[in-house]
Amino acid sequence: MRHALADFFHLSEPRGQEASGLAILAGDEIRVFKRNMSPALMLKNREFQRFLTNSLKSVEYDRDGALKTPVAIMGHCRLVTNGAEIVPGNNQPVLTGHSVGIHNGIVTNDTALWTENPHLDRQHDTDSEILFRLIDDHYNTSANLPAATSDIFGKITGSASIACFRNDLAALALATNIGSLYFREAPASKVFVFASENFILGSFLKSHMQELNIGDSETEHLGPGQACIVPFADPQALQFELDTEADDSPAITTDAASYRIVDRSDRVAEIQRCTKCILPATYPFIEFDNNGVCQHCRTYKPLDLAGDEALRRVLDKHRSKDGSPDCIVAFSGGRDSSYGLHLLKTKYGMNPVAYTYDWGMVTGIARRNQARILGKLGVEHILRAADIPTKRRYMRKNILAWLKRPHLGMIPLFMAGDKFFYDIGRELRHELNLDLVIFCAGNELERTDFKGGFAGVRESDHGQRLFAFSLWNKISIALFYAFQYLRNPRYLNESLFDSLHAFRSSFINKDDFLYLFHYLDWDEQVIDRTLINEYGWETAEHTENTWRIGDGYTSFINYIFYTVAGFSEFDTFRSNQIRKGLITREEAMALIEVENQPNLDVLYEFAQQTGINLEEVLTKINTIEKLY
Repeated sequence: MRHALADFFHLSEPRGQEASGLAILAGDEIRVFKRNMSPALMLKNREFQRFLTNSLKSVEYDRDGALKTPVAIMGHCRLVTNGAEIVPGNNQPVLTGHSVGIHNGIVTNDTALWTENPHLDRQHDTDSEILFRLIDDHYNTSANLPAATSDIFGKITGSASIACFRNDLAALALATNIGSLYFREAPASKVFVFASENFILGSFLKSHMQELNIGDSETEHLGPGQACIVPFADPQALQFELDTEADDSPAITTDAASYRIVDRSDRVAEIQRCTKCILPATYPFIEFDNNGVCQHCRTYKPLDLAGDEALRRVLDKHRSKDGSPDCIVAFSGGRDSSYGLHLLKTKYGMNPVAYTYDWGMVTGIARRNQARILGKLGVEHILRAADIPTKRRYMRKNILAWLKRPHLGMIPLFMAGDKFFYDIGRELRHELNLDLVIFCAGNELERTDFKGGFAGVRESDHGQRLFAFSLWNKISIALFYAFQYLRNPRYLNESLFDSLHAFRSSFINKDDFLYLFHYLDWDEQVIDRTLINEYGWETAEHTENTWRIGDGYTSFINYIFYTVAGFSEFDTFRSNQIRKGLITREEAMALIEVENQPNLDVLYEFAQQTGINLEEVLTKINTIEKLY
């Protein structure tokens, strides 16, 4: 079976190399695996090999090596037309409530069909999804697969050749309105083989006819407007015409079945997670006790906040009496700095000057939110901009270097360009003759210790301040980076001195800024409600979460962490919320299921800014060996 599948994929590869997928029906499951990579790459992929091994374990044989129960397999090599291949759900086979299907062609009226059927649950961008949603919908009321198939072909415009398994029928369905389906059947040996081209099928059978015991049967063609049902118990094509009226549909009976549809493309759900929070076993240095609770939950102690009175004492020393500027506030336009500026101006009566460092990754939504806050509060704004084309070029070179020898500990290098905002705070202190520089940061919920953890560093308590890392941790990080540079000379590019200065700015130079959330409690609901209701603060269309929406690179790095390690910054954030008693574990799991899904619009914007080919880069990321 392995050899035959490999040959079939290689023969079909010229039809499409942007994504590949396979569905194996064996035992009581229909298992699916798909990747946005060429068939040749997928066949070499270790995860695919594990999938194949585990799936074929369910195949039952008798003493003579003959199958005891049916095995049905269909694969697909995708040429992308609708729905980007970097979103797994867009790739083939398509999974719906009861169907696992593959589709060649383009449904040109899919948008209209979704509009006409608002009760259907659209989950992806591919036009193929509507075909199998409609089949499910019709079959649920008619229990007649030929009628359901004829009905959808009567509704679509465009081209479609489909193959479909259902989880409640022991049968394969084939249908086409353009004639791109060919099959060979051997009733005596109970073998049925199909392909989308006669040449592909013929070439495959030349190599495998004997082992499949097909004999001298002839290849048959499903012409335009034709379909068939192939029962597993007796795999012969029971043909019918697609223009048949529902009442006249042939009475094709097949055995009822009960298969579980299981998508094995993503094994993240199988990773062990802490039974109290949601940190996974792939989190650096994590340890679980006998009850499955991680050490972060066992040793958790809330941050000892200095409190409102302590903050007022500090601010009182600097507050001006004549309304002149009295403090400098780092202002990214994100929710923390926006809310912090609001508090300092309205609650504490300070007269801040805000500053922003634009290094090329500040998003449009962040700039618009800056304007809203600044305009309503009447706060002066100082802008410092880097050589943005150069910074973006540095980032691109480091991303491409990283892809040559990927290591999760090196991902912070991509963001080295933003660390100069520390230097700007120091410079403005002298330029404006103001001693107090405030960062609206320090929130313990936003700790992301795994970034240092992947570099081999166990982070100590540092209050979200890189300068506060222990001397040994700083040395360890520097040595880690030096070793990675030696192993991968591509890092020795024109960004080197910029990266060294970023390390100096954040880890070495003195950080004596005031961190607002070392004093005040951080409440997500209060922050969001205040910003949205009082300032008309803009949220992102792709998510209900307001964290990181002002960072152009966050979606990209979270895609890497989630793809390779099975978790992202969102998992750590939600775990910290659980420990603090703000949300339940069940709520956290539901939230990250949504938050960890990539948003293509954001990723494409990032790719355009940095000049990378997104499809090529994400395909390479998907081939990296997983930690799970």
